Amino acid sequence: MQKSPDAFRTISEVAAELDVPQHVLRFWESKFNQIRPLKRGGGRRYYRPEDVDLLRGVRTLLYNDGYTIKGVQKVFREQGVKFVSETGKGTVDASLAELAREAVQRSEREEIASGSGGALDAAGKQTLEAILDELVTLKEEIDETLWETEGDEA
Repeated sequence: MQKSPDAFRTISEVAAELDVPQHVLRFWESKFNQIRPLKRGGGRRYYRPEDVDLLRGVRTLLYNDGYTIKGVQKVFREQGVKFVSETGKGTVDASLAELAREAVQRSEREEIASGSGGALDAAGKQTLEAILDELVTLKEEIDETLWETEGDEA
């Protein structure tokens, strides 16, 4: 039995339709707050047709157009939900899609040039230094244990 185009879909139906695992859909929900399926008792997700179009747009941008997660987030911010949804429907003009891609790439280049792309603050550097110190200590302990073990075998 075929569902109506306006019917709600379960996560398994959407995953099958988009040819992605269910956990990918849940991951996308965590990365793109624009994706908000209805949730019923027990946490079951129900996707409206517009949710499916949006997911299809995200899939197209990631898998076909080569965007990263951050790139798609920028598309949402700069082009809007409607653009992503129309991308999913395949109704976005190719030249408009190219302009959006160029805008995102230009924005990413500007971030890198300004030094704001992924720079660590002082607390982040301290955390990484503490982790490095701990790793060095653990390596020394492992080396010492291996050295003792080799000495016992001789």
